[in-house]
Amino acid sequence: MPCWAGHYVPCHAGWVGPTVLLCIYGFCSMMRPIEPFVAVFLTGTYKNLTTEQVSQVIPVWTYSSAVLLVPVLLVTDFLRYKPVIVLQGLTYVTAFLLILVGSGVHWAQLAFFIYSIAMAADVAYFSYIYSVVPPSYYQRVTGYVRAAILLGYAAGALLAQLLVSFGVPLYYLAIVTLISVSIALITSCFLPMPKTSLFFNEAYSADQTKSSVDVNNSESWNFWGKSETAAKYVGRMFRTLILDCKKCYSSTMMLFFCIWAATGRCGFYQVSSYIQVLWVHIQPNNFTAYNGGVDAISTLSGAAASVAVGHVSLEWSVWGELVLGGFTLLIAGALFLMDLTSNIWISYTFYFLFKTIYMPLTTICTFQIAKKLNRRRYALVFGLNSFVGTVLQSVLTAVVINTKSVQLPITSQFITYASYFAAISLLFTVRGVYTVLHMKAARRRETTTCQRAHTCDEFV
Repeated sequence: MPCWAGHYVPCHAGWVGPTVLLCIYGFCSMMRPIEPFVAVFLTGTYKNLTTEQVSQVIPVWTYSSAVLLVPVLLVTDFLRYKPVIVLQGLTYVTAFLLILVGSGVHWAQLAFFIYSIAMAADVAYFSYIYSVVPPSYYQRVTGYVRAAILLGYAAGALLAQLLVSFGVPLYYLAIVTLISVSIALITSCFLPMPKTSLFFNEAYSADQTKSSVDVNNSESWNFWGKSETAAKYVGRMFRTLILDCKKCYSSTMMLFFCIWAATGRCGFYQVSSYIQVLWVHIQPNNFTAYNGGVDAISTLSGAAASVAVGHVSLEWSVWGELVLGGFTLLIAGALFLMDLTSNIWISYTFYFLFKTIYMPLTTICTFQIAKKLNRRRYALVFGLNSFVGTVLQSVLTAVVINTKSVQLPITSQFITYASYFAAISLLFTVRGVYTVLHMKAARRRETTTCQRAHTCDEFV
């Protein structure tokens, strides 16, 4: 008996296999012990790059991701997710293999370019599971697959810190990372292929009757069983995309949550990309770095805060923007203080605070956006938010780091990032105050109208 989307499996068991495989993939692909120490690895005796050269290598993945995100978003749905997940696993393996065996700036830039392909393919991870399980299981499987990537990242960072603390060379952290992402690649090959896509499947269903009539009157091209020309498919794809964008961003409230999601992502990844360079700059000589431990603890703390915020009883449609504005100001303050200190432990503490605050704020944006969306538009909206955030990050990187007339030192860069979050805080605080006052005024008018109507009823 059919259960969901053409999968002839029992409804109580059909979602378990794909979910378990995807969780294994998510955990292994994110357990990358070398990442908290990649700047140290590149600037150390293994690769002998300078701090300035590392600052020129890191932007490669930022620029590449901005170019690749939209094409990957469209191709992901067209290919029905699994091939893109396999591609992501393959690019992870290739990128970390190049980091391990390559030498020089150009090899490092090539590794970061390939890594950007994997980052752009992230949208396939969550979209895949929605295409192979019934909607009644969406909330449950979302929790599982999100927990898998958080645990994988935390486990990788914690393992890295333990190995470094015991004097294990960073070279072996790179080997462990390569083994982990290789297991992820192998696991991705066993994922079942979805029968349908989420985004364009609905548009196809609407046109299916018309296509079946047209095929009797004209020569057609058969593509995966869909009797239509490639031109018609592409045209319908972009019409659907434009109409969905109009529907998704027509709400002013949702638009502001999307703005924070995009701008917050930009700032978060910019800080995360260059924090290791700052730590290399301020840490004492012969200091045992604790980057992995800080990353692991802050990730777990942020995950706990994200879970906690999901249980907070608050009228987010009224107070959400003001909450975002207030806590974004704390992020800006943490970055200012992180930049001003010359003590590595104080810098660690403020990075912990930064990450712990950011993760629940992005969770607020995610569930507020999701409330307003049809499920098939998740990949579209979150993919576009990621694209806008990556474009902003590319612009910020180009201005702050790659412009020859500017090329700020690492400490001045963090002053810029703190100012960036302060500007976001100002925008959302002003918008939040307006929303609260506007909603209170509207409710006061509504109460007055009801009271007048009640008085009139009594008089009659």
